[in-house]
Amino acid sequence: MAGTDNWTAQNMPDQSGRTIVVTGANSGLGFEATRAFANKGGDVIMACRDLDRGRTARDEIREEVPDADLSVERCDLADLDSVETFTERVSDEYDELHVLCNNAGVMAVPYRETADGFELQFGVNHLGHFALTAGLLDLLITPDQETRVVTHSSGVHERGEIDPERLISNVASDDAEASYDKWGAYGRSKLANVLFAYELDRRLSAADVDVTSLTCHPGYAATDLQRRGPELSGSKVRLWMASAANRLFGQPADRGVLPLLYAATAPDIEGSEYIGPGGLMNMRGYPERQRSSEASYDRELARELWDISAELTGITYAFDRYATEA
Repeated sequence: MAGTDNWTAQNMPDQSGRTIVVTGANSGLGFEATRAFANKGGDVIMACRDLDRGRTARDEIREEVPDADLSVERCDLADLDSVETFTERVSDEYDELHVLCNNAGVMAVPYRETADGFELQFGVNHLGHFALTAGLLDLLITPDQETRVVTHSSGVHERGEIDPERLISNVASDDAEASYDKWGAYGRSKLANVLFAYELDRRLSAADVDVTSLTCHPGYAATDLQRRGPELSGSKVRLWMASAANRLFGQPADRGVLPLLYAATAPDIEGSEYIGPGGLMNMRGYPERQRSSEASYDRELARELWDISAELTGITYAFDRYATEA
C-alpha cells in the first residue's frame, strides 16, 4: 500500500518536551523504541515488569545518550492492581503524556493465568493494555496537542478468531485450559489489539477528543519474544529452532521497531491506521500503511470485545465526560 520512502528512526521528528510511555521497555522492540525516543530528546517512562532489568536497560541507553531522561517504573500487565498502581503513580508525577506505546506482550507460551485469572496471552497482550490506556487517558488529553496511542499487534492477528459468545470461556473460566491452543490464543490476543485500537479511535473521535489511536506490527523481528514459549515449556529443540529462525528470517529489532516509531511520531498519521514493514511478505523492510484482516474491521465485533473487556477488567472509559469537557 502507501510507502514511506525508506523511513528510518533518523527521520523521526524531534521529541524534545514530549513524554512517552513504552511498555516492555527493557528488551526487544520496547528497548529499541526507548533508545530511539531518547536519541530524539523524548522523555520516556519505561514501564517494566522487572525493575532490575528495566534499570539495566536504562543504564545501557544512557551510555549512548548520557542526558537521556528515562524513568523506570514497575508495571506488570499480568496484574491489574499493578497496572492501576502504575497509572496512579504516573498521574501523580506527570501533567501530560504525548504518546502511549502499548508494546509489551507474550507469544505462544504454555497455558498460564494472570494474577486476575485470565489466560495469560489475552490478559497481558489485550486486557492489561485495555486497562492501562484507560488509566492514562486523562494525561493524553492535552490541550492544543495531538497525542497518540499506538498498540503493537502482529501479522498473526490475520489468523486470529474471536467468538464473542465463547470469549469469556476461552480466557476467563475453569475450562479455559482444556481448549487452549497457544498459537490460537496468540492470534486471538493480537486480533483483539487491532480491534481495540480501531474502536478506541472511533470512540475518541465521537467524543471530539484529539487523541489518535492506531496499530502496527513489526513483521518478523528477531527478539527474545520467540524464545519465551520454548523456555517456559522446557523444550531445547524448540528453543534451538526459534533461535535458528531468528537468525535466518528475522530482521534486527532496530528495524522491526520502525513501524511503531513511524506510528508514534510521523506527522501524516491518521487514526485507525495499520502500519507494518513493506518488504518480503510484510516480514521485513521499511514501514508503510497496510490493510489489516477483514475481521479487524468488524465494528460489531469490536463493540462486543470492548464490552467484554470492560466486564472482565471492571474498567470504564469516561467518554461522556470527555465529550462534555471538549
